[in-house]
Amino acid sequence: MPRRTATMLASMLLLIAVLCAAMLMKVPYAAMSPGPTYNTLGTVKGKQVLSFPGKEDSGNKASGHLNMTTVRVTSSEYRMNLFEAVYGWLADDNAVVPHSTLYPSDKSAKEVDEENAEEFSRSQESAKVAALKALGKTVPTRVVVQSVVKDGAAHGRLHAGDVIQAVDGKPVENPQDVGELVTKHEPGAKVDFTIVPAAEADAAEKAEKDPNDLKGKRITVPTKKAPDDGRALVGIQPGTAHTFPFPIDITLADVGGPSAGLMFALGIVDKLTKDDLTGGAFVAGTGTIDADGKVGAIGGIQMKTVAARDKGAEFFMTPKDNCSAAAAHTPDGLTLVKVDTMDDAMDALKKIREDRTSELPRCSAG
Repeated sequence: MPRRTATMLASMLLLIAVLCAAMLMKVPYAAMSPGPTYNTLGTVKGKQVLSFPGKEDSGNKASGHLNMTTVRVTSSEYRMNLFEAVYGWLADDNAVVPHSTLYPSDKSAKEVDEENAEEFSRSQESAKVAALKALGKTVPTRVVVQSVVKDGAAHGRLHAGDVIQAVDGKPVENPQDVGELVTKHEPGAKVDFTIVPAAEADAAEKAEKDPNDLKGKRITVPTKKAPDDGRALVGIQPGTAHTFPFPIDITLADVGGPSAGLMFALGIVDKLTKDDLTGGAFVAGTGTIDADGKVGAIGGIQMKTVAARDKGAEFFMTPKDNCSAAAAHTPDGLTLVKVDTMDDAMDALKKIREDRTSELPRCSAG
């Protein structure tokens, strides 16, 4: 066999061996890729994504789209090989991240899923509040027991959903007030809570009454010493709940995390107003949202823009803090609209339906 032919054959065999090794070698990385998108104005598996039981919506037959976007990730059990990792690093529509970024070693896959579900639930709550405020409606807020630590001092005395009206006779206006009032005590001292039990609060809300207006009950809870810094603790996580003027149901399974908040809020506004907010345009987007309408950054922005464009989106509502990353690899034909608040998004939709797209605030790289 000629030396040149032998060299080429050996090189080919070596290359095949390297490729086989790369396919067998497992690496500690996970992959992210474009996931499905859902029109918040439409249906999924025959059910409206947004509905208002017992209340008719505006009758608005929206002709456009307000699509929320998702990212698909590899499962916690899956271990990608070196070949897949290299491909992901080189591809524009994939991202490779350390496995621990998606699945921290100190948490089980079940705990990660539960956290994502909780974030998704909280994002829905914030979206409802932001949307109703954008419609000029008042949304009463109450401080509640969000969770109770098992075997904590409050276990059996306070329960998730209880409304906290006061601590030691001092009214509370936000969850931070509860912590500040409790930690003023020495460990072992008792704290007086004025609460409305969860069942009574739920009954009041169903009767369209504000649970804050009910007469609270006094519950005394002993404190324990925190193991890390010695503060006084009662073993609860306070949070915020809202009293809505009518039910708002968001039906969407197999989605987690907080990033759909903005698009849910816009969808709610669209369905409760007679105007077609998009003017028939295909708008997609992402972003967390708080009760005051502030839009926050999310992860996987490049995956979401690809998913939106593949679905047919023309415009993409992009959180201000994600703009640089999104603009670095903008899919052809997709306009990235920079938004920082619910008002920004509403103003952008107005420009889109009035065909004033040259006035849109756009994302730029760098």
